[in-house]
Amino acid sequence: MEADWEFELGPGETGVAAPVIDAAWTGLVDLRRSPELARKLPEAAAFPALAEALIRLNSAASPVWTAKCDYWPRLGADEFDPDELDAPPGCVNRAMGCYIDLLPASDGQWPIPEVIEKVCRNWCGLLRAVPLRCCRVDLVIRRAVLSAERMELGITVYLTACGASSAEAAQRLEAALVAFADAARCAGGHSTVE
Repeated sequence: MEADWEFELGPGETGVAAPVIDAAWTGLVDLRRSPELARKLPEAAAFPALAEALIRLNSAASPVWTAKCDYWPRLGADEFDPDELDAPPGCVNRAMGCYIDLLPASDGQWPIPEVIEKVCRNWCGLLRAVPLRCCRVDLVIRRAVLSAERMELGITVYLTACGASSAEAAQRLEAALVAFADAARCAGGHSTVE
């Protein structure tokens, strides 16, 4: 499986501020208290595999929790790069994707950029070992607003998959979600600066 990570913390080349994860948004459904509510989210209802990943990522044993997600049932040819998905010819007729905003489960878990960078590197290493083609996970480290008084770091996880058909792309996106949830829980989301 293809996987990569990057920082997106300051203004980009255009001078526009980088997106921020907003954990205090008015529509937040806090899945930490009741992860099974993920099945009732419109985005997850449209793609049940997303609901299952959200349940796992918000469980009591998880090192992270989710603040927001979305699902894109169809990506245009200009919205993904087959080479970045390790997709052979004939497997790029349909593509879909989703994103999940992740935040640390405990205070001070990702206190400095070097710690969250190491977590992302660990996750990418685990994901690259998964023998799965036609999909990709991108981890984008961003600032996260947890409350009016508190800002930390978070990760937006983008997952993209393609296939010869919509059903094939959906199977690959589901497999990518399972692999990511496994990596996030296995690697623990915790790290120390060496």
